[in-house]
Amino acid sequence: MSSSDASAQNRAYWDRTSDEYQERNAEFIGHAEPRWGMWQLPESELQILGDVAGKDVLELGCGAGQWSILLARQGARMVGLDNSARQLEHARRLMAEAGVEFPLVHAAAEAVPLEDASFDVVFCDHGAMTFADPNLVVPEVARLLRPGGLFAFSHRTPIDWLCDDEGSDTTKERLLVDYFGMHRADDEAAHFNLPYGSWIRLFRANGLVVEDLVEVQPPEGAPSTYLSAEGTAWARKWPMEEIWKVRKP
Repeated sequence: MSSSDASAQNRAYWDRTSDEYQERNAEFIGHAEPRWGMWQLPESELQILGDVAGKDVLELGCGAGQWSILLARQGARMVGLDNSARQLEHARRLMAEAGVEFPLVHAAAEAVPLEDASFDVVFCDHGAMTFADPNLVVPEVARLLRPGGLFAFSHRTPIDWLCDDEGSDTTKERLLVDYFGMHRADDEAAHFNLPYGSWIRLFRANGLVVEDLVEVQPPEGAPSTYLSAEGTAWARKWPMEEIWKVRKP
């Protein structure tokens, strides 16, 4: 299946499931400060994005805009992009409730309809870097960033991918999936990942330099509306989620 087919598949998936997703996770991801990932770890502690005041910032896969609204309040000039029209309807509702306005773009991250060198920061918390082909998205990010610009994103680790028990919604304590050739997996949605060497080569091929890779270890017993307690216990021993920081020189 092609990447364009994956984009259509994921658009349909999120249009269909966004209402349930937003209702189930609303309180957990509705904090008054930006937080990352499956355990909502504070940006103030991780310091991934740093000070965004006065910067042009694009969120790739903004969903209902929870992150973008908070960054706009911190002085960022935000643009939110999402592949799902229904997710953007939720974003407009939350923006109106928050009294915040910024552009929302309905498009796939593989082909962003925005000008070259438009942003100081491009980021996503899972979002496009989970549900879009990185071989297409990373070149788009490199095109959109200004010199010195930051690209930061969280997603599942390749280690978690290797231990995924397909069809059971659990992560096992053994390797189940081939590492070499890792790229795409399909259930109702299409998901993407790469081996670590492939990530580094992809960044380098597009003129991006790795600054950091944060392998997230959640606090013991950390709550999550995304995972069971067993899943969090697994992630205390092996990295399940990671955050890349790369920069355009």
